[in-house]
Amino acid sequence: ALWPAAAVEIHTSKEVDAVNGTNLRLKCTFSSSSPISQHLSVTWNFQPEDLSSHEPVFYYLKEPYKLSAGRFKERVTWDGNIERNDVSIVIWNLKPTDNGTFTCQVKNPPDVDGTIGEVRLRVVQKVHFSEIHFLAVAIGSACVLMIIVVTVVIICRHHRKKAQEKRIKVADTEL
Repeated sequence: ALWPAAAVEIHTSKEVDAVNGTNLRLKCTFSSSSPISQHLSVTWNFQPEDLSSHEPVFYYLKEPYKLSAGRFKERVTWDGNIERNDVSIVIWNLKPTDNGTFTCQVKNPPDVDGTIGEVRLRVVQKVHFSEIHFLAVAIGSACVLMIIVVTVVIICRHHRKKAQEKRIKVADTEL
């Protein structure tokens, strides 16, 4: 008889866009056919867009370990919760050089095989203030113009109604 193969399944977003200079939570969750082990390990790696060699980003074994060197030193913090099968991290102060693919791997002995989660990160520049400013002014102006038109129409109708009531009153008093 064949026994079912034990494997860890990883769940991540396929692609994420983030604005340059902001912080980003890279979400990674897992499911395992075995209970959570004391020897569970999490490895996050990074491969730049130029497909140069993988770089370590973060490691967890019983506790989070920070990097002592590399582009992500002092920029990555643990944001996971092992009991909830969450092994997410936060990357601080994103830069265009962070464009690339992040991999999340979980080993939960005896489940040591399985998928590796991949997240493709694209760091985008902020929208220029002038573009936002122009859009805000255009929308704001249109709204103000509509309010003015509606107000003028209401005031005109009100004055017409008052004038009509006054004419009716004068006509009634003449009779």
